[in-house]
Amino acid sequence: MTDDAVPDLRASDADRERVAGILRDAVAEGRLDMAEFEERLDATYRARTYGELAPITRDLPAAGVTAPSVSLSKQPAGGPDWAERIVGGEGSSTWAVAVMSGFQRKGRWTMPRRFTCFAFWGGGEIDLREANFTDREVEVNAIAIMGGVDVIVPPGVEVVVRGIGVMGGFDHREEGVTGDPGAPRVIVTGFAFWGGVGIQRKLTRAEKLRIREERRQEKLERRTSRRALDD
Repeated sequence: MTDDAVPDLRASDADRERVAGILRDAVAEGRLDMAEFEERLDATYRARTYGELAPITRDLPAAGVTAPSVSLSKQPAGGPDWAERIVGGEGSSTWAVAVMSGFQRKGRWTMPRRFTCFAFWGGGEIDLREANFTDREVEVNAIAIMGGVDVIVPPGVEVVVRGIGVMGGFDHREEGVTGDPGAPRVIVTGFAFWGGVGIQRKLTRAEKLRIREERRQEKLERRTSRRALDD
């Protein structure tokens, strides 16, 4: 068989899953954005030959797809490395104001030891899912007057609520959930008058995609097992 014929060899389900694993690692490391990840993942599952798989990871710093033996391996996904995310220093932002308007703090930013925000006839969002933290314990001091503030934390973070509401309220649903070892504690304080401070616990988009792909892989494995039994 000539080298020219190798790219035409048919790829297996295992080959496609190894490439999908490299793509998931790349998006977690910031090498691919979400749009690129989804586009390449779709191309991966549509690929039928080694020649179609090879370009998908060619520009990524991992072993490329080589035919006929693909030696790419997917490492098991772990939880957040909290030690790396508690960085000390100063926060990238320490306050925010929304008067008949709104504000957001989200993405890659550094949460200070104390973040103070004020919302009057407006709303704000403090998203800590991808944030770094200046300390093991940080505080969100939220004042909402006829407005609202949403605090979004990732799984594993402990939440303590100490705010006071007058004809308004603070969300206590996420309070009391045990945090991961080494994870930061977020204390939510402040005052709400005809307004509210909500607290939500959400996965990042990358984690949601990882879980979705794991479920897809499980379905694929079950389908492969059924085919083997039928044969």
